[in-house]
Order: sequence, then C-alpha cells, then structure tokens
Amino acid sequence: MILSIILVLVGLAILIVGGESLVRGASSIAKRLKVAPIVIGLTIVAFGTSAPELAVNLFSALQGSADIAVGNVIGSNIANILLILGISALIRTIRVQKNTTWKEIPLALLAVLLVFVMANDRLFDGASANVLTRTDGLTLIGIFAIFMYYTFGIAKATGDADKDEVKLYSALTSTLLIIGGLIGLVYGGKLLVDNAIVLAQLAGMSQALIGLTIVAVGTSLPELVTSIIAVRHGHDDLAVGNIVGSNIFNILWILGVTSTILPLPISDAVQTDILVNVGVTILLFLFMFVGARHKLNRWQGAMFVLMYIGYVGYLVIRG
Repeated sequence: MILSIILVLVGLAILIVGGESLVRGASSIAKRLKVAPIVIGLTIVAFGTSAPELAVNLFSALQGSADIAVGNVIGSNIANILLILGISALIRTIRVQKNTTWKEIPLALLAVLLVFVMANDRLFDGASANVLTRTDGLTLIGIFAIFMYYTFGIAKATGDADKDEVKLYSALTSTLLIIGGLIGLVYGGKLLVDNAIVLAQLAGMSQALIGLTIVAVGTSLPELVTSIIAVRHGHDDLAVGNIVGSNIFNILWILGVTSTILPLPISDAVQTDILVNVGVTILLFLFMFVGARHKLNRWQGAMFVLMYIGYVGYLVIRG
C-alpha cells in the first residue's frame, strides 16, 4: 500500500511537468503558425490529454470490462466540466469565445445525447438489452471525422494568437515540448491510475464505482493540470478548448473506437450517469448567458465543484 501511495504521488508529479511542457509547446506552435489557440486546444491538446482515457478503454475493452470502459468516459466528461472547469474558474474568471459557446459546447451536448439514444435500445427499439454496438461505434467515429473537418476549417486565426503574450520557441523545441508533454501525461496518468485502482480495490470498491470515480478522475488529471496551467498563463482558449475538445474526443472517438472493438452492455445505473453528463453540459451552456456573457465566473466554478462533490457522494452511496 505504501508503494502504491508513493507511485500515485510520482505519477502526479509527472503529470504536472508534462502538462506544463504541453501547454508551452502548443501555445508556441499556435503563435508560430498563426493558428487560434482554441484550435490547438480542440485538437493537439485535447487528443493528448484524452490519451489516458483511450489507453484505459482499449485495455478494458480487450479485457471485457464494459463497466470500467463506459464509466471512464462518462465519468471523465462529468469531471471535466464540474471539477476541472470548476477549479479553473475558481482561479480566475474564464473568457469563452462565442464560437465555443454556439458550436463546440452544443456539439459536445449532441455527442452525449447520441450516446443516450444509442444506449437505450430497450426504450427506443424494444430490444432485450441496452448495448453500444459496433454499428453505433462506427457512427460515432464518422461524426468525429466531421468534427475534425470542422476544426481544421477554423484553423486560421483572426489575430487571436498574436494577442497573447506567449513565449516563442523554435519549431523543433516546440515539437519536443509537445511530444515530451504528451509522453509525461500518458505515463504519469497510467502510473497514477494503476496504483489508485490498487488502493481502491484494497478499500473494497466495485468495478463500476472505480470506473466512474478513481479511473475517471485519474484519467482526467491531464486535463486538470493542463487547464490550470493554461489559465494561470492567461490562455483561456487553450483551457476551454482542452475541456470541450476532450469531452467530444471521449464520446465520439474513444467510446466509438471501444464499442467498435467490443459491443458494450449499458447497465441501468450508467443510464443515470449519462443523463448527468447531459445535464451538466446543458448547465455549462446556460452559464454562458448568466451574469457576464461568455464568461465562467468564480461563483459558477464554486457551484460546479460543489455539484461534483455531491455527485461523487451519490456514487458512493449507490455503490
């Protein structure tokens, strides 16, 4: 147990260093290519910080652990909004672009609504069981391809990249910072999650509860570290793009790939978690019009964090 605790702390340290490296490299690339930081956040950073979720889900799918695979994605999305954006907003008010408010956040909502429909075969088709099939997975991957096409369509900045005070590195150094940061995030996240699961199992937690809490939060730590560092450096677009992009990646790409490899049975309990994901995404959208428009204020961040604490409490009681 002592060794697992030490390795959890080592993994966290690697995550922090990796997140700092990724943010610096990605910001430099964005400025050098005159690409809007939101695009970098929606692609390179979102893909990199979602790598732990992908690794966990592929491993879970090959092992036949559907509860961990689905719980990891849905739990990570909930943690991304309530915990990570909440903590980021507590540090300081976050500015959100109109494009993100009207396009990326609704797309994240559409993605989880699609999963809700696909995961309710008994309700909509009168089937005997609720399953995310290979056909569902391929559909999600197809929509993900459209999302990537849209993202690259807005790749040219309208001057936003030049407004930020970003330290400019050489192309080689920026690339190495990004690669090194991604490696640190993946390795640090895996080290932390693996040992956190060992500790959770010693505490007698169920597989579903581990997936929705320990694994979900653990694999979301790269997003947490990256977003906090981005906010502290004043890169709000990178922080928000990272979270919204990761949620879209998690549903369309990671859950799509996982269910293509192995059809995933959906338990009744997970249906509730999918609805929670829908609800918090809608709340994030509505918060863009409460108080100062297109901003996430400290009180809203505090509400998100309190809601997440309540949600975790509910999960523990549910078992």
